[in-house]
Amino acid sequence: MRNLSCPAPSTVSISRRMAVVATAFAAVVLAGCASLPSLPFASAPKPPIAKQVPYTVTSPNGDRVDPYYWLRDDTRQSNDVLDYLKAENAYRDAVMAHTAPLQQKLYDEMVARQKPDDATVPVWDNGYWYCSRFEPGKEHAIQARRQGQRDAPEEVLIDGNARAIGASFYSLGGLDVSPDGQKLAFTEDLVGRRQYVIKVKDLATGELLPDVIENAEPDVLWAADGKTLLYIEKDPVTLLSTRVKRHRLGTLSVSDVVVHDEKDTSYYLSLSRASSGKMLFINLTSTLQSEVRYAYSSDARLAFKPVLPREAGHLYKADHDGRDFIVLSNWKAQNFRVLRAPVKTSSRKGTWKEVLPARRDVLIDGFEIHQDALALNERADGLLKLRVHPWKAGTSLKQDVVIAADEPAYTMDLVETPGITGPGGAQKLRYRYSSLITPATTYDYDLKTGQRELLKRTEVLGGFDSANYQTEFRMATARDGTKVPVSLAYRRGTPLDGTAPLYQYGYGSYGFSSDPRFHSDWLSLLDRGFVVAIAHVRGGQELGRAWYEHGKLLEKKNSFTDFIDVTAFLTLEKIAAADKVFAEGRSAGGLLMGAVLNLAPERYRGVVAGVPFVDVVTTMLDESIPLTTNEFDEWGNPKQKAYYDYMLSYSPYDNIRPQAYPAIYVHTGLWDSQVQYYEPAKWVAKLRAMKTDQHPLIFSIDLAAGHGGKAGRYERHHETARSYAFILDQIGITQ
Repeated sequence: MRNLSCPAPSTVSISRRMAVVATAFAAVVLAGCASLPSLPFASAPKPPIAKQVPYTVTSPNGDRVDPYYWLRDDTRQSNDVLDYLKAENAYRDAVMAHTAPLQQKLYDEMVARQKPDDATVPVWDNGYWYCSRFEPGKEHAIQARRQGQRDAPEEVLIDGNARAIGASFYSLGGLDVSPDGQKLAFTEDLVGRRQYVIKVKDLATGELLPDVIENAEPDVLWAADGKTLLYIEKDPVTLLSTRVKRHRLGTLSVSDVVVHDEKDTSYYLSLSRASSGKMLFINLTSTLQSEVRYAYSSDARLAFKPVLPREAGHLYKADHDGRDFIVLSNWKAQNFRVLRAPVKTSSRKGTWKEVLPARRDVLIDGFEIHQDALALNERADGLLKLRVHPWKAGTSLKQDVVIAADEPAYTMDLVETPGITGPGGAQKLRYRYSSLITPATTYDYDLKTGQRELLKRTEVLGGFDSANYQTEFRMATARDGTKVPVSLAYRRGTPLDGTAPLYQYGYGSYGFSSDPRFHSDWLSLLDRGFVVAIAHVRGGQELGRAWYEHGKLLEKKNSFTDFIDVTAFLTLEKIAAADKVFAEGRSAGGLLMGAVLNLAPERYRGVVAGVPFVDVVTTMLDESIPLTTNEFDEWGNPKQKAYYDYMLSYSPYDNIRPQAYPAIYVHTGLWDSQVQYYEPAKWVAKLRAMKTDQHPLIFSIDLAAGHGGKAGRYERHHETARSYAFILDQIGITQ
């Protein structure tokens, strides 16, 4: 998905000096691709100007001429294109050279907040305690386990630092240990394109087995025999997940058997294991409908069949408690309900029994099975909350309990555990609490006593104290009268008199909610007097399924106007200064930024757009581009005139016009598989040609990263530091 989990921003070293930048800038020759300044370097640097080569984009509903289409190079090897992109980076370095000390300061403080030897709370699974930990100064996590006791000798499963040696990019995907605990299947990406390679490690000897499977999704699961792997193969062109296969250890992958071949290209595929441990699931999900297929893990053939065959408009998820399926479904329930389905008759909805009914004002977002109760994540009043529902009266839990929170804006996430049993685990629920000013805090909730036990609060070094900050939750009124939730944070003492600068973040697509979680990087803005706000615009699900429905397809513009109206509200209420408003969004949030820039450029002092989806019509017309066919139910199919006209009316690339724009910083990765690099490249080129202002427009492209940027723990801060330096520079903050 183009939204897919935008991890940490990309990174490029900021340690270059002026002389190095000058040399690089002068050395780039574009051979007609772009014009570079011929003035001495002491003069103000001038941006590369992309040549225009008319190209007709055809469609059943009209043709459009795209002068920058030549920037698309699917091989990523064109000298013309690469030279142009390198010129953009050289211009970025030159024009931002004076902020180098500030960038370094920001980077240093972001890194200094992280505990050098941090580790996750250990999780019990099949006789071992598993955890992920970091060693001081190293970029990647170490996956480890201890047998039986938490203080038993450590066994390293995967050292990401060792695996990353010699690679310009490294990301560890999925991990699964065989039922006998002796083999590890894992996936890794060495490019940033999210085309994972599956490998198998013998945990007794530490050696890698000869089994290697390329071009796969990150999911990989062992069957019960410990000799069979289940995985998803990707289409090499569209990068869609298409076929699920089983691999027999010790055989060549070309002989792997297809257990499911998905012909409908609107579906995403993923794998999961049932809470009971008895079943493996293939989860098939499109925007408007889904299907879950199951097979018993002990079945040598892994013959999958549907829990319920897909039906138009029916979305559901399923798990297995050892006896029945527990199903989360929107069947006759817009905000979903929970039902129990017997395995033998699950394909007949008439045999399902309701466990929890749907509610108009509460969206059930997910669940986890426990012995005595069902734990549910639910969205109510704009926030992600946690409810515990007893399976039956008379057990240790007498009635439904909504776990309390201490702040007005917060997030509670269920922490998935491997199964429904474990040492003392049957009566405990694990969850993670966070807010804009409270770091991620992991609790175990005792289902018998209702007491919570603090297991870990992420340490934030550098003198951080939550008591020095304040968070709020407000409602802004949109132009159509709709109330839009807003999460706020600021450092205590920040004047709320209309003088504080504002950093406003938004997303608003795919039903993904921008929950108020702690971001340690945002402290660099809060500590410099900024108010930080998340605009929970339509297109997410913060206020239920209807909130999403009114922010997609032919109502997509609600996302954009909501964001602008939140800005107006915050300035009218004197929470922030009207002339010091900065906005940021990534991926589909980058689309939000592009649309807002065209609609209300005067509202913003500066905008940061990360991996932005900005060429909506051209991309959605091209089914060879990764992920396009999955997204017709989100954006519309432009081969249909109503959708073509509507998408064309807001597409950021198509709606650039001669007008003054604010300062803009755009960043992307050459190997992005979700939003292709050429979308922001074309957008920047066209903005440069048409905007009438003299405000800076900077394009930063990481030539060795994808949609999520660099995967390293520290490396990711470089791009963040640079974009924050860009923001601060616009209002003269240099310290």
